[in-house]
Amino acid sequence: MKHPSSKEFFAYWDDKRGFARAPERSDIEPGPLRELLGDIFVLSYDKRAGFPFRVAGTRVCALLARDLKGQAFPMLFAPDSRRDIEDIITVVSEELLVAVAGVTATTEAGQKVHLELLLLPFNMRAHTPISLTGLLAPLGEARGKLGPFSLTSFRYLAHPPQRFAPRALRKLQAARGLMVYEGLR
Repeated sequence: MKHPSSKEFFAYWDDKRGFARAPERSDIEPGPLRELLGDIFVLSYDKRAGFPFRVAGTRVCALLARDLKGQAFPMLFAPDSRRDIEDIITVVSEELLVAVAGVTATTEAGQKVHLELLLLPFNMRAHTPISLTGLLAPLGEARGKLGPFSLTSFRYLAHPPQRFAPRALRKLQAARGLMVYEGLR
């Protein structure tokens, strides 16, 4: 990760996930991320609808000079990059991996702008729609409306080594409700 906002958002996400592979969506609170909210977005994991924006920060919307809520995320990309971004979203959501991508776009004035895209999964829960969050920030100054994005590079961050809780705590976390205590007959 190159952008300071990406590093800060990832550190917050990593802290909130604790011992899990990804945090719950409800664990991510806007207060501690106040300075980053303009660059953050949430996507719905709905392939048929084209992975629409559920929420988009003001700076993300300003880059494209329109409100993005409900719009398909891959449609922001040039046709030759759409399949790749759809595949990346699928891997992030289904495999609970983090993805970092380099993106370029061109302004109306013809200036090339480089951006960093960070995609972070949320833990899946039964009977709850799957979603993921992300951050999109320019690596330099971006003036004017940006044209279609092109994916220039991407990588997945491997799962860090499993962090183990003390044995007694792991047993209590696994129990969740009914506990059977062994005793005398």
